[in-house]
Amino acid sequence: MRGTLLAPYLLVAAAHLLCDAAGWDALAAATQVLLVPALALVLVGSARQSTRLVRLTRWALLFSWLGDTAPRLLDDDAAFGAMLGCFLVAQVFYISAFRPYAGRSVLRTRRGWLTPYVVALLALLATCAPAAGALAPAVVVYGCSLAAMAVLATGVNKLTWAGGAIFMASDSLIALDAFDVWTQPGHDVWVMGTYCVAQLLLVLGVLREVGAKTGEAAGEHPSVVPAG
Repeated sequence: MRGTLLAPYLLVAAAHLLCDAAGWDALAAATQVLLVPALALVLVGSARQSTRLVRLTRWALLFSWLGDTAPRLLDDDAAFGAMLGCFLVAQVFYISAFRPYAGRSVLRTRRGWLTPYVVALLALLATCAPAAGALAPAVVVYGCSLAAMAVLATGVNKLTWAGGAIFMASDSLIALDAFDVWTQPGHDVWVMGTYCVAQLLLVLGVLREVGAKTGEAAGEHPSVVPAG
């Protein structure tokens, strides 16, 4: 069933990236708005039960969708502020969802893996905050929240670990471009490609964890992917 539910998301994501690459802005905008609803369908349709982890992930997806959608109704700084605010709330929900797994994360195990996250965060803030002007405090808060989400995601399983890291990379690309620090060719395709992959991996990781817990409750012995 999950494969059937995944098909619409994969099709929308492929269409969006194609439109981005081709410069078809109107179609790119339309398909971007459909991305998170298609992914939410995978989560809702595949979850065996509505656990705390699933509920908080749903809220994170809702505010991700608002972050994709609301800026289209605003201009310039207001649009960027709305996007930042919506995704900040999304990160807070992801943090809340993953917090119970902190004991299995790089905060407690394999602490050497924490170093790349700290270095990446400090480098991002050092390069973007000075150029952000009045938005600098918001950039610092969002950057710290993004890094916290990515670190806590390492405690759930390897899928969320990868999803959190890629999400952090995707948003870093947005910041580098928004504050004219560094813009690479095909910027939009890279940003949205990594964003689509990151959100998908987070959702699949949540579903894997929920499936494992359901199996344990039923007295089964599922093959749980270790968080480390």
